Amino acid sequence: MKQTPSELYILTIDVGTGSGRAIVFDNRGKQCGMGQCEWLPETLPQYPGSQVFNTESSWQHLLVCIREAFHNAKLSPSEISGVTATSMREGIVLYDKQKREIWACPNVDARATREVEDMIQAGLGEAIYNMGGDWLNIIAAPRLWWIRRNLPETYERIAHISMLSDWVLFRLSGEIVTDATCGSSSGIFDLASRSWSRETIERADLPDHIYPPVHEPGSVIGRVTRRASEETGIPAGVPVITAGGDTQLALLGTGAVDPGACTIIGGTFWQTTLVADKPVIDPEYRLRTHCHVLPTQWMVEGIGFYHGFVMRWFRDGFCHREKEQAIQRGEDAYRIMEDMAFRIPPGSGGVQAIFSDIMNARNWKHAAPSLMGFDVLEPENTGKAACIRAIEENAAYTSRGHLDILKDICGHAPEEVVFCGGSSKGNLWPHIMADVLGLPMRIPVVKEATSLGSLICGSVALNCYGSFSEAANRIVKWERVVEPEQGNIQLYEKQYYRWREVYRHALSIVDAGLLKSMWQAPGT
Repeated sequence: MKQTPSELYILTIDVGTGSGRAIVFDNRGKQCGMGQCEWLPETLPQYPGSQVFNTESSWQHLLVCIREAFHNAKLSPSEISGVTATSMREGIVLYDKQKREIWACPNVDARATREVEDMIQAGLGEAIYNMGGDWLNIIAAPRLWWIRRNLPETYERIAHISMLSDWVLFRLSGEIVTDATCGSSSGIFDLASRSWSRETIERADLPDHIYPPVHEPGSVIGRVTRRASEETGIPAGVPVITAGGDTQLALLGTGAVDPGACTIIGGTFWQTTLVADKPVIDPEYRLRTHCHVLPTQWMVEGIGFYHGFVMRWFRDGFCHREKEQAIQRGEDAYRIMEDMAFRIPPGSGGVQAIFSDIMNARNWKHAAPSLMGFDVLEPENTGKAACIRAIEENAAYTSRGHLDILKDICGHAPEEVVFCGGSSKGNLWPHIMADVLGLPMRIPVVKEATSLGSLICGSVALNCYGSFSEAANRIVKWERVVEPEQGNIQLYEKQYYRWREVYRHALSIVDAGLLKSMWQAPGT
């Protein structure tokens, strides 16, 4: 395929919690080819709560994704005009003076329990939250304290820090930088200035020399190196462009560039978000605030924990027949699962899915993963199909709880919600979401909105568009709008409060030490 000045191809790389992917787009937003691999973080048994991001094996996985994306796009890597990267937030990579990676973790690493408790005792929790918009549990500061206490030799070698999307850019360009969206998830940021907080660094006794330059999304920060060219096939000298945090880019990829826009991104984690024109801070320390893509905007969000993972777990653990049928028919196993669940009425026949709870950053923990409320005399109505629906209802209930908090602290009630990410591909999940939230769900054509947001950053950097707003208006297309059913709204109103009460009792089992929490933040 020959490029013309009006047709450029941009590679976007996404480091997610449950998978990595590479997607080739043209500058008009058409997805030309994708490569994807599922992964799970490594754990270290000697460090309870630990999760490790293996930079070498992850890079090799991403190289496979890149090759697969080019193959599926029927493009040569030499036809690429720019490369961008996005990732899960909060995860960090540390480097020595020679820019060698020496330590890395994903977002949900939870080993720094003692350090979070120490910071709370020192009165740092509220100060850091009010400055940087995030509680201590999964931000960088307690992790640096943990390394200082447990791996002092590694701590002494730290010369640079970056977030995970920054690490991809480093692998491509050799430059260590960050951007305001992903950098703000470190918790060491001043949201108002969209840069590193000297006050937090000094008050928390953090290293004062390791913080990279901050660029806004859509900035050319370097060029593909000769080594990266040999690994990827992309010509040396191709621009490497900042994109940023996965959630903020998903907002950009759905056109959420105006204050008040409400978006729910349904992936491994679910983010229920509102865009704000100032750094709104939750006075009760429940949700969190990060910088948005536009330099005059911020984003407030509630996190639904492991919704995508839970559905994947159920698929792999209980739906072997459906997976075989999917292979035989050339279909997606999730579609077959949803077809089963569609015949189950709202409320799932009384079956309750107890997985993610509503976010409470200051006291963030979840019950033991469970499905309960079966009627053993009604296997057809409270069996596998009901479990699938109940899992989807759990995600919707969590989003409902987050939206209620967002409306309270932002003073804005949205009239519709954009629903994107892998979960929006289904037929059932958008209907459940519309009914539980009582709002229309607008579904974009490109569900991988994070990667589309990366493409927009790349297109603006390469002067294909004059601004993010212009690019989003021209690139983002809509597939459908799912309207709520009035009868189901009233039914789900009762079911939502019932689920919250059941969940409260399920948490008491974890509090009693009888079962293990699905995930518990350090210091909780």
